[in-house]
Amino acid sequence: MGTNMKETINDVSIDLFYEKGYFATSVSEIAKRCGIQKASIYYYYSSKEHILYNIHKTTLDDLTDYLKQGVAAADDVEAQLRNAVRNHVHFHLTRQKETFIANSELRGLTEDHYQNIVAKRDEYERMVQQIISNGCKQAIFAKEDVKILSYAILTLCTSGAIWFKPNGRLSVDDIAGIYEKFVIRGLKDGGGVKIFSQTPASEP
Repeated sequence: MGTNMKETINDVSIDLFYEKGYFATSVSEIAKRCGIQKASIYYYYSSKEHILYNIHKTTLDDLTDYLKQGVAAADDVEAQLRNAVRNHVHFHLTRQKETFIANSELRGLTEDHYQNIVAKRDEYERMVQQIISNGCKQAIFAKEDVKILSYAILTLCTSGAIWFKPNGRLSVDDIAGIYEKFVIRGLKDGGGVKIFSQTPASEP
């Protein structure tokens, strides 16, 4: 019962933070939608900020685990990055609300919680950077600044959480595949220069 209610509070908070924003959501609103008294919230979470921190932490931990699984399942560096891109996009589209909150509501965290989340985010980025670096060393990817490449790739692949519509024209797998091809082609062609420097074909 207790675990179920804690999960309910978490799920309701995700919905409200996504719909209204963290700062515009009150503990009273969370309690009302959960069907409990406001005071009951504090049995499970010490504060509204604690709920927000739990969302951030769980989201980043799950995302990191997902990345590790994808890397472990790959036989070479290119396959590792393909899996990393696909998994990153897939995670952000299937858990759209949580990832949107995790990327837009950092201001609501206390300093200690903020630093903890930033450290987790940095760890994730370093894992992606290591894959890119290995690919550059093996001449699989064109040599560029690895950190900048990782920021560009992750920012691109994260953005889907903003615009994705579950009932849209393409499936999650379709979109993840498009991102995968775009990123890999860009890295192999030296940042996409060859892709975009071609003269476009004339209209029929």
